[in-house]
Amino acid sequence: MLTRAFPPELVDEVVAECGRTEERQRLLPARVVMYFVLAMCLFSGQGYEEVGRLLTQGLERERRWSKTWRVPTSGAIGRARLWLGAEPMKALFARVCRPVALPATTGAWFRGLRLVAVDGTTFDLPDTQANATFFGRPGTGRGQGRSAYPQARAVAVLWRALRWR
Repeated sequence: MLTRAFPPELVDEVVAECGRTEERQRLLPARVVMYFVLAMCLFSGQGYEEVGRLLTQGLERERRWSKTWRVPTSGAIGRARLWLGAEPMKALFARVCRPVALPATTGAWFRGLRLVAVDGTTFDLPDTQANATFFGRPGTGRGQGRSAYPQARAVAVLWRALRWR
């Protein structure tokens, strides 16, 4: 998946543009560090070793990784990330990130503004009769019927002025 969204040639080009090409053979070349950082975003709850295993397993499946690889120490990964810096990741994002919705996409536009995000949450409110009457008490999954507190639901819609790159 990563190599389809971020082809190795593009990653190498971005690394070169940012002046992070290696002068010697490293256990963690810049391209590998870039993919490792991207994989850490996908598997944020996993440790370095598991991320490394999942990354190389995926690359092997795509026939883009043929040799065995021992996951470096946390210190080595930290130094490699520090050496690489944020600039190549920012440059890669700028090259790849584009709006998904086209001008003709139904539901993605409102008065010339592109829908960027929709998110919602609930807030527990003070347990008063007025709040319970106005906001209600949602049901529970534990068979108790109603929740202990009235809850307000909030939904945010983020729109952005049309700007194509």
